[in-house]
Amino acid sequence: MVGAVINSAGIVAGGVCALAFKRPVPPRFELPAKMVLGVYTVWLGLQLTWRSLNGSVAQMLKQLVIVLLAMTLGKLAGRALRLQAFSNSIGQYAARSLAAEKKGKRFNEGFLLATALFCAGPLGILASVQEGLMGFSPLFLVKAGTDGLATMAFCATFGWGALVSAIPVLAFQGGLIRCAQALEPVLRNQPWPLIDSILATGGLLIFCVALIILEVKKIRVAEYLPSLVFAPLLMRWLW
Repeated sequence: MVGAVINSAGIVAGGVCALAFKRPVPPRFELPAKMVLGVYTVWLGLQLTWRSLNGSVAQMLKQLVIVLLAMTLGKLAGRALRLQAFSNSIGQYAARSLAAEKKGKRFNEGFLLATALFCAGPLGILASVQEGLMGFSPLFLVKAGTDGLATMAFCATFGWGALVSAIPVLAFQGGLIRCAQALEPVLRNQPWPLIDSILATGGLLIFCVALIILEVKKIRVAEYLPSLVFAPLLMRWLW
């Protein structure tokens, strides 16, 4: 759960900075920070996918085809479940709340809004799954950075309620990590590379998140999350 602790620490640090300086991050600092986080995320995603493809060239190509098929089926399932619509609704509500007048904002509103936004994002889910299956995920460093910047904006509007969201975020991500850790021995003790299929799929989704951070392309990443379930199933059936 080291990654979840780092993520929560990033939220707390962002909140403390906002309350101490009484203003959000200036744009001249925010843009370079996003660029660094985005480039780092690109490297993490592609590296994870490459390291998860094993065997001969033919076997690696077969694994990649299975991963792409899993992403296709995952997108169809995610669209049917309206995962992206749910994620977008939280983000749109956050934008409206930040743009509204500050007067009358309550502790509960900032706490609930920050908690929902930080827990519903696909980045935290991908990082938690990765950490549960293979140990500490560096992706949590990116999540801590982005959540810290967001918390600075939230605290400037809602006060310290957004800072307290670090507690449920830690509990939520810690629960996901524990679930992945419980499944890891079952997945590993199989004659098929089930864990590698999940990690390779996760790596491509992380790369998609990086494109969003860098504002290169808007990809509906939340719709692809079910592909993490389809990947080991297809690997079991097609390998």
